[in-house]
Amino acid sequence: MSLVRLHVEHPLGEGQIVPLDPAQAHYLFGVMRLGMGAEVELFNGRDGAWRAQVAEAGKKRGLLACRTQAGLQQDPPDLWLLFAPLKKARTDFVVEKATELGARRICPVQTEFTNAERIRRDRLQATAVEAAEQCGGTFVPEVTELVRLDRLLADWPEGRALLVADEALAGTGKAAPAGRLPRAPAAMLIGPEGGFSEAERARFDARPNVARLRLGQRILRAETAAVAALTLWQADAGDWG
Repeated sequence: MSLVRLHVEHPLGEGQIVPLDPAQAHYLFGVMRLGMGAEVELFNGRDGAWRAQVAEAGKKRGLLACRTQAGLQQDPPDLWLLFAPLKKARTDFVVEKATELGARRICPVQTEFTNAERIRRDRLQATAVEAAEQCGGTFVPEVTELVRLDRLLADWPEGRALLVADEALAGTGKAAPAGRLPRAPAAMLIGPEGGFSEAERARFDARPNVARLRLGQRILRAETAAVAALTLWQADAGDWG
């Protein structure tokens, strides 16, 4: 049976004692029914993965003792996923899959046609943590606050390429990306269900480090486009080799 994996903020190392907060204690001892001496795997996004034993178990608290390192720290490539928020379950799906596919940062973006006007950043960050725990990763991407697209472009880092998945290019034969995707640092932008406005496309075309991208011959749902774009970049320019 695979070990329960838990993300913690505490430093990890041989002999390190890791205190649990009430939610973590409830999960390990109330939900997973672990007891004294049980082993878990811990990671904090900095020190790799560590095997630890339950040294103290209570309803609202507990202590874990690090024993041996189970894996080195593995950070994903410096790739950001930018996306227009969708309905709750579909936004959760995007954050979950972006974490699994190796995004370094996840940035919700308000475009002209975005339906959602606000997000719960803390809830989405928790979704990213849960995804990292489940997929065996040692890194949790940062989920940022919602930002307007025009402000994002105005402050865009000069050295970071931005690839915009534009449904208007589907089936046109333009902007075929295979074998020509920029290496990290890079970012992928997925638009809303209504697509990008012509004014937004004009802003993209006016910037030297921004390129619009075709994702095949068919128009994809936004959450499908996010998975496809990340997969395409990882296979061509990322760490899947």
